[in-house]
Amino acid sequence: MSDSPLKVWIDRNGKLLRLRLARPKANIVDAEMLAAIDKALVEYAENSALHAVLIDHEGDHFCFGASVQEHLPGVCDDMIKAMHGVIKRMIKHPLPILVVANGQCLGGGLEVACGGSLIFAGPKIQMGQPEVKVGVFAPAASCLLPELIGQSNAEDLLYSGRTISADEALAMGLVANVTEDPEATALKYFDDHLAPISASVLRYAVQGAREDFADRVSARLDKVEQLYLRGLMETEDAVEGLNAFLEKRPAVWKNQ
Repeated sequence: MSDSPLKVWIDRNGKLLRLRLARPKANIVDAEMLAAIDKALVEYAENSALHAVLIDHEGDHFCFGASVQEHLPGVCDDMIKAMHGVIKRMIKHPLPILVVANGQCLGGGLEVACGGSLIFAGPKIQMGQPEVKVGVFAPAASCLLPELIGQSNAEDLLYSGRTISADEALAMGLVANVTEDPEATALKYFDDHLAPISASVLRYAVQGAREDFADRVSARLDKVEQLYLRGLMETEDAVEGLNAFLEKRPAVWKNQ
């Protein structure tokens, strides 16, 4: 395991901030990973030479999801607030955020990916919000997905917990495109379309395009956070589902 869960560097002649999830194969989005992402986004936000951010990953999979242990009662408050803090940071960030994702992109990993501007996907990507299967729901995705793929598609994924393929994600508009080498595709997009633009103009373009979206999602996150922490997590089934997952056994639902 590397010392840091996130690799950070500047690419493309000082124009592109690179963030790479660096704990394969799962790249679990835990408190440490979230803190590292948040720190990098804050640290470089005022770098006037940057034109964009690119988030990708080591290994075959973008992310298996968030840390289930950190969703248990007693610790979940900090985890949910950290996740929502990163999502708010991303949707309000002054630069376009490109995301490159292969393999599994699930749960909290998909929520982080959806905080970006465009997702460049590999052909074997599997995307979904499986939280309902372990007795909880996906709070950030509940706010992001209706905005990104429409209410009906969002409710489908959030209620069923099913995983979708690259083709279905593309048809829904969840990903920008699907290619064999999404990192190369994202870098070419940056080189062709973002690098030649004034960095200053891009910041205004991002604000113009995303400000209302960011305000809506941010306000919804605050409401859904309370629904999760003060409603869902006080139910017996939420605790049972999480414990059953950790104990590798079927959950026994009481429907309460």
